[in-house]
Amino acid sequence: MEYINKILKGDTIDTMRKLPEKLFDFCFADPPYFMQIDQGKKLYRVEGTEFDGCDDDWDKFPSMDAYKEFTKKWLFEVRRLLKDDGTICVISGMQSIYEIGSILRELGFWVINDIIWKKTNPTPNFGGTRLNNSHETLIWAAKSKKSKFTFNYKTGKYLNGGKQMGSIWEFPVCSGNERLKDDKDKKLHNTQKPEALLYRIIALFTEKDNLILDPFGGTMTTGAVSKRMGRNFTMIERDDKYIKYGQRRINGVKEEISDVELAVFDIKPLKVSVKEMVNAGYFTIGEPFYLKDGQNAILSDDTGKLTYNGKTKSMHDIAAIMLNKDRRVNAFDYFYVKRGKQLVSISQIRDEYRASIK
Repeated sequence: MEYINKILKGDTIDTMRKLPEKLFDFCFADPPYFMQIDQGKKLYRVEGTEFDGCDDDWDKFPSMDAYKEFTKKWLFEVRRLLKDDGTICVISGMQSIYEIGSILRELGFWVINDIIWKKTNPTPNFGGTRLNNSHETLIWAAKSKKSKFTFNYKTGKYLNGGKQMGSIWEFPVCSGNERLKDDKDKKLHNTQKPEALLYRIIALFTEKDNLILDPFGGTMTTGAVSKRMGRNFTMIERDDKYIKYGQRRINGVKEEISDVELAVFDIKPLKVSVKEMVNAGYFTIGEPFYLKDGQNAILSDDTGKLTYNGKTKSMHDIAAIMLNKDRRVNAFDYFYVKRGKQLVSISQIRDEYRASIK
């Protein structure tokens, strides 16, 4: 079966069962929420017009037990299809997120975070009978506790203006030109998710060229954003109308790759040793390593040990002693060497050496 960058038509559980195990790096799932709206009941805005909420057939189940059984079956297949280090991010509302979370754990998933999507423009509670439901919850979970999952931490800081990314995300609900419509200009799908939400999820939890599964394709937001960000995707959807307009949407997307998509901020620098830098002439045995206040210690050997006041220890331990710290510090943040008449950070010297061997 061809599945890379494809929309697969069919029931999601049956379709996943036909795919071989451990294919996918990541899964985003936006399953039915089981809204449990009373049959025939209509919602009206304050001014009297009818509100077009989610009353689609695909969201209807005979009972919560039936919904839980359905959830267990599709999550079982997702776990089978994920690579050992793969993760899933599943979204739902208060109607079913607790059941989904419980089943995730029951199947062996390891919950990493829950995330609150705070809607900047939520649908009002028209009857004034309860709190305005202004958020949805996402659960990010690894296939197992042992999974070495992808998390682009520094990319998250970059997207959050240099601050650590938190677990409450604010985005507007999908509206305007982003909202897919059919040829009669009618809203195509009641629960289309905003591209900004998927962009952040994919940026933080995947790498370029990863293969992403979405078992509930809908308007194909996951596929569209994945394509734009240089990821591969497999979408599963049973509704011909959603497939038609979703494929049209994906076809119109062009790849746009920047430092965020490449997770440049999270690329770990090449590991190099003091011995390598000594052998290459970047440091010399016996030369002083200076602090900003003028104190210095002597590089005693090519393992990076320094001598200070008769003590010979690792440069990190010596830096702590010289700075009166009660625990070791990163010497590359504090020491300098003389190059000509200038003091140059040993961190800069290390970067210059790294650049020379690439």
